[in-house]
Amino acid sequence: MIQIPYLLFLGDAPDQLAAKVAQGIRDWRPDNAVGQFRMAGCGADVKLPDMDLAAAQAAGAKTLVVGVANRGGIISKDWKKVLVAALEDGFDLASGLHNLLRDEPDLVAVAEATGRALHDVRVPEEQYPIANGVKRSGKRCLAVGTDCSVGKMYTGLAMDAEMKRRGQKSTFRATGQTGILITGNGVPLDAVVADFMAGAVEWLTPDNDADHWDHIEGQGSLFHVSYSGVTMALIHGGQPDALILSHEPTRPHMRGLPGYDLPSLERLRDTALPLARIANPACQVVGISINTAAMGEDEALSYLEATEKRMGLPAVDPFRQGAARLADALDAI
Repeated sequence: MIQIPYLLFLGDAPDQLAAKVAQGIRDWRPDNAVGQFRMAGCGADVKLPDMDLAAAQAAGAKTLVVGVANRGGIISKDWKKVLVAALEDGFDLASGLHNLLRDEPDLVAVAEATGRALHDVRVPEEQYPIANGVKRSGKRCLAVGTDCSVGKMYTGLAMDAEMKRRGQKSTFRATGQTGILITGNGVPLDAVVADFMAGAVEWLTPDNDADHWDHIEGQGSLFHVSYSGVTMALIHGGQPDALILSHEPTRPHMRGLPGYDLPSLERLRDTALPLARIANPACQVVGISINTAAMGEDEALSYLEATEKRMGLPAVDPFRQGAARLADALDAI
């Protein structure tokens, strides 16, 4: 078990999106974090008190969580000084990076010497099967995006919270490091061997009551050449009954790919739905989730209204406005 509360390590994250792990914990499990640790040059801020290790320890923090999701998931040399110092000061470490804490000899040596724990949440802990495509009972919803990091996880968490508020049967199924750190369980899908990814999603979303909804955490994008494979595994392994289209309208280009423009919502719909219907012919696109965090209130409302009129589907920012209308769309299936 990862001990709480956390000190969220933002390191030298260049922008807010790079600190999406910390931001997700801050937004969905605020009681689990006492503060943030930012290095010189950090361009992110999750609006928690800035603390050094001593202040965080005095505030009761027990685990330093690497809250950065950088390209390639690498632990930099500059970070190492902080991570080593944290272990020496009595903190456990937790990380969802591809670069595992347990693979860094200096961190392992200090952890062993101090009796502290290293938690790598991006490590598969099960022997997942190869997908068989057999239809499962229960219902499943998946958010698919025009890009990575557009709010697919927030959409699933918000819909799950709304359905639980209504007394409906619902579970959020985490498939990435942030979701796992928020909920405490899930499948680190992009660390699963490719042949077993779809099977891991089948394992994660087993047979359930006919009126139970699984909200599967979306990953990547079919249009992102770096991360499209994990999206396909979610679409086929998840066999979703419902798709939510997710979009962030202020992006100048695909995240990390300046040579690629974002697709339209229409193109996303017309690409994702036929692929989903390979595994579940009854799948429907039922709503649109727009990340309006970079917009003012009036601009956001205007954009949502225009999108809804154009697409003929409920369009909301589920974090800003709540997910009631998206939950209503699932009830209508």
